[in-house]
Amino acid sequence: MTKFGTKQQLLKRIASLVSENNLLKEKNRTLIEKIEGLTNKLEIAENSTKYNNKNKQYVYQQRRFDVVTIMYVKIHGISRVTTTLDDATKHMDKFDEFVFHFQKIAKKHQLVKLHSIGDYFVCAGGIPEKNMINPIIVTLAAFEMLSVVESCTQNPVWSLNIGIHTGSVTALVGGSNYDLKGDTMNKASRIISVGSENTVVISETTYELIKEMFDCKYLSDLPVKYHEKTELFTVTGLKEKFAADEKRYIPNKAFKIQLMLIQFNDLQEFILNKLENELPKHLYYHNVKHTVDVVTQCELIGWAEGLDDYQLLILKTAALFHDTGHTVSYASHEERSVDIAREILPKYKYKPEEIDEICCIIMATKMPPKPYNLLEAIICDSDLDYLGRTDFVPVSNTLYTELKAQNTSLTLNDWNKLQIKFISSHQYFTKTGRNLRNVKKQEQIERIQQLIE
Repeated sequence: MTKFGTKQQLLKRIASLVSENNLLKEKNRTLIEKIEGLTNKLEIAENSTKYNNKNKQYVYQQRRFDVVTIMYVKIHGISRVTTTLDDATKHMDKFDEFVFHFQKIAKKHQLVKLHSIGDYFVCAGGIPEKNMINPIIVTLAAFEMLSVVESCTQNPVWSLNIGIHTGSVTALVGGSNYDLKGDTMNKASRIISVGSENTVVISETTYELIKEMFDCKYLSDLPVKYHEKTELFTVTGLKEKFAADEKRYIPNKAFKIQLMLIQFNDLQEFILNKLENELPKHLYYHNVKHTVDVVTQCELIGWAEGLDDYQLLILKTAALFHDTGHTVSYASHEERSVDIAREILPKYKYKPEEIDEICCIIMATKMPPKPYNLLEAIICDSDLDYLGRTDFVPVSNTLYTELKAQNTSLTLNDWNKLQIKFISSHQYFTKTGRNLRNVKKQEQIERIQQLIE
């Protein structure tokens, strides 16, 4: 017996003080975050009125993102502190360990941490660089977080509730801090209250964007004030064909390939914008339209030649980059295209061996083409597909105009002679290319011969 009561009462009192101390730490952390947020907003407000003399316009820090996925994670267990001091300390240490792991998972998947207040962890995908794969990535991260908690078998008091929603947001951006506003944030915060413990609940918007990759079940409707009801779904795991484990939390190679095929749309948008902004104006043939044409033809011939998803991904990526070198120089542009591919592709999670393969395919387009495998043969056929098409004349005219801009002594008559010589010696390397285009090639030769003086 002590002046504070029995030993058991003393332990309870100490455990209570530990709990109060941790709550005070959380409140202090919250206040610091709020102060930093307010300071950041003041800095942004000040910066938003700065005048950019170079562009002759004001610079604003507010941005809108059309496809952002918000994930709310609630950690259950912080209120279940046991009566012994040792257990209480271990309990709080475990909580901090979870938050640490969640931050690592978010960083691994390039998610932006928005808040970590009390027993909530909030992050977002699709900012600051927009991408179309963020709903899939956030859902995958949710199962990694769930796996961290479920592995804590020695202390079963821990569990998670996870709510996910995809939509548009307005972001006040300052450095690495993001203050997100809008219905998307509000809806995501409400979804988390619907599911049972250790479940991942998503909105119908997120469901439509991930349903090809994950197994989902309808859960209920979420009434939203002044809006139509939102359907909610639980995600049980990856589809079996995309899972590398029995619980279907870990993705396999097939999943990664499908994810990169979806991500290709983001990569394509980036590269086409680069070409649009950086290609010299006198490139009337080697322009954005030509790149899109080669990517499309590679996909069509690739399907006809029986390529699998991985081969199509590698081939389409090479086609997308094959003329990017023209932004640097006209001569030896293939080598410059390889340099650009090696610089950009690691940012899109391409492996070194994949990049090497892509670079070899790009180099196969160097004149005269000498493909050593099927993928190289397909890109060579796609690059010169127009030789056997009905639009040969207008496409050929753009190439003549491009060459004329660099060599003013080149006459149309000389050009037609060069075309006959080139087309007569040219061959398509794939069976599909020969079947589709060889007949038209002979017609082109006959048409050009009539034009030669």
